[in-house]
This record gives sequence, C-alpha cells and structure tokens, in this order.
Amino acid sequence: MTSVQGFVIAVKTAERERYRQMAADAAAIFKELGALQVVECWGDDTPVGELTSFPRAVQLEPDETVVFSWIVWPSKQAREEGGAKFMADPRLESLFKEPPFDGKRMIYGGFEVILDV
Repeated sequence: MTSVQGFVIAVKTAERERYRQMAADAAAIFKELGALQVVECWGDDTPVGELTSFPRAVQLEPDETVVFSWIVWPSKQAREEGGAKFMADPRLESLFKEPPFDGKRMIYGGFEVILDV
C-alpha cells in the first residue's frame, strides 16, 4: 500500500530559490532511493488560526513562509528503508550544510494512504 511522508517547515522568504534548489537536489536522491513522487509547496495562503494553524505549528517568524511537502513511496517499508538510506547518504553533508530553515521546527510524519482519487 502506498505510503506518504509529510513535512511542514518555515523557510526564510528571501531564500525561496535556494530552498527550491536544495529541495530539487534532495528530491533527486529520494527518487534514486525509490520515492515515486516528491512535492514541495510554497505557502501563499496560510492564515494564523486562533488555536492551531500551519504558521503556529512551525512558530513562523515575520521573515518566513510556510512550506508543505510530501514524498510518495510505494510502501511503508520502502519509505522506512529509503528514509534510512537518505539520512546515511554522504551527499547530505553538503546539501544541508546551511539550510534556509530551522530543522528543530520541522513537523513530519509517515502516513498510510486511505483514499486516492
């Protein structure tokens, strides 16, 4: 069954293109490791909610934009194996040397697809 790995992060707005390039480089590695699809979305309508919202979840600062992304894997096992290989890949050292986001505020998780229309 298809599995999705989802992420929400806050990226420095001025670093949009640098983030896009970093994401494209990471996506190539994920695809090499078995991912079916990698999607990166730049927030253009992420209002701050009273209790919860994307901006609140990542403690968005005024000079940042919410990014919502996901990776589609053929199965949970492929997601787990691909993710482990990704984290061990030596290319990450240069790829994430100075990321345009604070990884401590990243929200992520794995999900089983229950509807795909």
